[in-house]
Amino acid sequence: MSETIEGWRPQGFGGVLLRDGDSQYDEARAIFNSMIDKRPGMIAQCESAADVEAAVRYGVERGLELAVRGGGHGVAGMALTEGGLVVDLRRMNSVQVDPDARIARVGGGATWGDFDRATQKYLLATTGGRVSTTGVAGLTLGGGSGWLERKFGLASDSLISAELVTADGQLVIADETKNSELFWALHGGGGNFGVATALTFRLHQLPAATLALLLWPASAGPDVLRGYRDLFEKGAPEELGGGVIYLTGPPEDFVPEHLHGQLVVAVGAVYAGTEAELRAALGPLFAMSPEGVMVAEMPYADIQSALDDPPGFRNYWSAEHLASFPDEAIRRFAGRSAEMPAPSPSQQAVLPWGGAVRRAAERWPQPHRQADWVVHPFGLWSDPADDERGIRWARGLCADLEEWATGYVYLNFIGNEGRNRVLAGFGEDNYRRLSRVKGEYDPGNVFHLNQNIEPG
Repeated sequence: MSETIEGWRPQGFGGVLLRDGDSQYDEARAIFNSMIDKRPGMIAQCESAADVEAAVRYGVERGLELAVRGGGHGVAGMALTEGGLVVDLRRMNSVQVDPDARIARVGGGATWGDFDRATQKYLLATTGGRVSTTGVAGLTLGGGSGWLERKFGLASDSLISAELVTADGQLVIADETKNSELFWALHGGGGNFGVATALTFRLHQLPAATLALLLWPASAGPDVLRGYRDLFEKGAPEELGGGVIYLTGPPEDFVPEHLHGQLVVAVGAVYAGTEAELRAALGPLFAMSPEGVMVAEMPYADIQSALDDPPGFRNYWSAEHLASFPDEAIRRFAGRSAEMPAPSPSQQAVLPWGGAVRRAAERWPQPHRQADWVVHPFGLWSDPADDERGIRWARGLCADLEEWATGYVYLNFIGNEGRNRVLAGFGEDNYRRLSRVKGEYDPGNVFHLNQNIEPG
């Protein structure tokens, strides 16, 4: 094993080191997006903050490009480096819950599945990703959109403190009173400032949660979209999260056989409450006679894992944030669905924001939170020959809706789309402030494999 090779073990490192040729190397470098294929010179599988400190110092001293891998998807491929050092946190996936104080301390490599299973037993939760396989740290540091966001805000809104290994290999704590400017920057600034080894969250009571999926043939899409839009414009309860999604009809019992494998339009909903409350909130959509209906009140942790994305596909994601969603935008959104890669797990979604998402918009470096709607083409396919077609569909959908766009974007929803899109994630004033924080904690831009903020 490579961890026994002289000269390859960083001083003070107690985890596992892997190099090309080791039996576990290829498994360790595989990521969710199979479109990304890089071969790091070393993968440091850390088991403690001390391991992370040692790995960062080792990489910086030797001029190695550093990539940081948390627990989740890394869809843009920034969790890998060609020839450099990957700081892999997946062994650091502990979750410690204090139900009386309603807080949870989470390791930097945990997934939302780890988090939600630990908090579920106390009927506590916070906004996580929309699937259990998303990493807690990556989602939160990028902002943190999820099913419960309209009720509890983005995941980062519940962040109490973060422990971070900075570019000099030192562990720092950031919260409202210590390194407060760094704490501000971690609410959307991603992995630009260091390696998050632990995050502490405020938890919220969630005694009941309900999942619903209503399906129609794709031809019903414009009517469903208008009905859904009108529901939220009239004031849907903040407990209601979800969206309208074009997808390939799954071979489930609640889906009519003639829709299996066909393009369908669906209303997906997660309600922070009972089934009866969800049915009342979605009454106008139930009245539109969906051909497939699944409604179940269940533990929130089960909801989080009910729609997990399959790994191993080629992925391309993008997003556009809309100030409004008028009939012409609906027409264009529905029309583009015919080009979605299918049959495949691809989805073309539009999600309602507002509620608690908007209320904290001025506090953190996330101007995209003012949007009423987020359009999210979520492409997955298996054949490399479909790359051009899949990317063209995602980009085309966003271009179709530019007329109603806010000009800002939630960076966790997109891949590497260039510097202008990074600026659109923060706005110019926030970017300048973030750049000053970057200059203080990472002046050499060691942590640049991300939606990068250049040091001021």
